[in-house]
Amino acid sequence: MATRMIPLLPGTRRSPSGERVPDPRRSAGLRPGTPGATGSSHPRELGAIRLSVPVGLHTGLGCDAVGVPARFGFKILSRLPAKGCVYADSDWWWWLVPAGSDQDVTWPLPACYARGAEIPDRRPRLIHHPDGTSPYTPPIPLYLLVCQLTGIAPSWAGPPVSSAR
Repeated sequence: MATRMIPLLPGTRRSPSGERVPDPRRSAGLRPGTPGATGSSHPRELGAIRLSVPVGLHTGLGCDAVGVPARFGFKILSRLPAKGCVYADSDWWWWLVPAGSDQDVTWPLPACYARGAEIPDRRPRLIHHPDGTSPYTPPIPLYLLVCQLTGIAPSWAGPPVSSAR
């Protein structure tokens, strides 16, 4: 029996389990004036911006960002014990985390990890300002919540285990 591939809609990608998830770096729109813009399914690439940190917050650890589809936004925000800067647009919510928060960690789909806090330009706005002077959301609680909401078991690489006897 032959299997038939079903094309993805523009602006989506497949998760490891095979389900369709939104791709934050693509939009279903087309560039006006490009060949095939009438009826073609060539997705339009979005420009990128770097999330700006509000004045007075200390970014000594560098900044990366973790994005999730908006449907997870309020659930994550309400469950986090500590929250840094959170940005949102109509489709994605982004949390600032210290640079390197992806080291030895695989963020589950549909989450998106953005080094340098450079994200697709969908005109995100700051929706949560932290109380203190740190712009960061602690990455481990954020990671565990994203895993819980997506139904993916947490997974990170640890130091090699030696079999000393």
